[in-house]
Amino acid sequence: MTARGQSGRRRIAVITGTRAEYGLLCSTMRTIADHPKLELQLVVTGMHLLRKFGTTVRRIERDGWKVDARVPMQRGDDDALDQANGLARGVQGIARFLDQARTDVVLVLGDRIEAMAGALAATATGRFIAHVHGGDVAAGHFDDALRHGITKLAHIHLAASKDSARRIERMGEDPASVHFVGAPGLDDLFSMLGEEPYRGRRSGALVVQHAYGRTPAVERRVMAAILRAVVASGLRATVVYPNSDRGHSGVIEAIEQRAGSGRNGAAMTVARSLERADYLRQLIQARVLVGNSSSGIYEAAVAGTPSVNVGTRQAGRLRARSCVLDAGETYADITRTLTRALTLRPKKGAPTCYGDGNGGTRIARVLAETSLHADRLRKRITF
Repeated sequence: MTARGQSGRRRIAVITGTRAEYGLLCSTMRTIADHPKLELQLVVTGMHLLRKFGTTVRRIERDGWKVDARVPMQRGDDDALDQANGLARGVQGIARFLDQARTDVVLVLGDRIEAMAGALAATATGRFIAHVHGGDVAAGHFDDALRHGITKLAHIHLAASKDSARRIERMGEDPASVHFVGAPGLDDLFSMLGEEPYRGRRSGALVVQHAYGRTPAVERRVMAAILRAVVASGLRATVVYPNSDRGHSGVIEAIEQRAGSGRNGAAMTVARSLERADYLRQLIQARVLVGNSSSGIYEAAVAGTPSVNVGTRQAGRLRARSCVLDAGETYADITRTLTRALTLRPKKGAPTCYGDGNGGTRIARVLAETSLHADRLRKRITF
C-alpha cells in the first residue's frame, strides 16, 4: 500500500462510537494529529449521534475536532435487531468513507459493535487495522467474542497490558505485530493528577452502570439495588447514563424513578453524559466508584478511588490494584462491599499494569513506523 495523505502522511481513520471510548482515544487522536508522518481522519458513529444519549458528537466538535464522517448505526431502540441492523449500517457507511478518503489504517478500540463495524469495513476495503485493547478478557454480553474477532482481523495490535500482549500472541498473531503500549485512556488522568493537587476532602459516589444484553427488567432491578445502596450509605451520588447496549432502558428507568421519587432529596445528580475532564475530576474527588464500567478497573486505581465492581460484566479483566472490590448484584452484597470500599485509602498517581500515561504517544509511534507493505494485509496464524 503506497497511498498517502497530505505531504505524504499516512491517513489514520479513528472510529469512535461512545462517549467513554472517545475519552479513551483523545490522547491518541492528539498525538496522531500532531505527528509529522500521520494524518488524522475522524469517523463518528453509534451513541454519539443519538439524542437519547446526549448527541455527544457536538462535544467532540466543541473539543476542536473536525469530524470527517458521521455514520448512523443504532436508532436507540432497546432490542437485539437494532444492534444487528446498526452493525450492517456501520459497515456500509464506514466502508464508503474509507474508500472515498483513501484511508491507510483504521484504528479501533475495544469490543463494541462500532469497533467491529470499523474492522469489517477495513477488511472489506483492503485497509490495515490497528486494534487498541485487544487481548483483554471481560465477559460482558458478547464483548469477548467481538474483541477476539477484531484481534483476528487486525494487523497492528496495541495491547494495554503485558498479559494482553501475551494472550494476543497465543491467539496465533505475529509477535512482531504486537506492541505493549498501555491503556491510552490513562494519559489524561496522569496529566491531570500532575497538574492539579486535588488535596481536598473526597466526597460522594460516582455511579456508572451499563446494560450488557439482559432484559430491561433485570437491568432495572440491578440498577435500583445499586442506587438504593448508595443513597442508604449517606453518600451524595453522581449518576451517569448507561451505554446503548440491549437492556439500557431498564437502567435508565431505574435512574429516572429514583431521581423523580423524592426519596433521595438532593442526594443524587443525574448526567446523560459528562465531559471527559469533568468525569475524571469527579472520579478523583469521589470516595468511591460504583457500577460495572471498565473505568472502575483502569482509571479508578490511578485516581486512588476505591471501586465497587458490580456483577459479571468485567469478569476476567485484569485488576489494576486491590482497591477494586467485586460485588454481587443484590442490595445486601452491594451494601456490604460498599461499606468495605469506604475504608480503603489507595494511593493515587502511581503506574499500574496498564501503563504509565504515555499510551497515545506510543500508539502514534507504532502507526508511523510500522511497515504497510501489501503483503502484510494477508493474515497468517503463527503456530
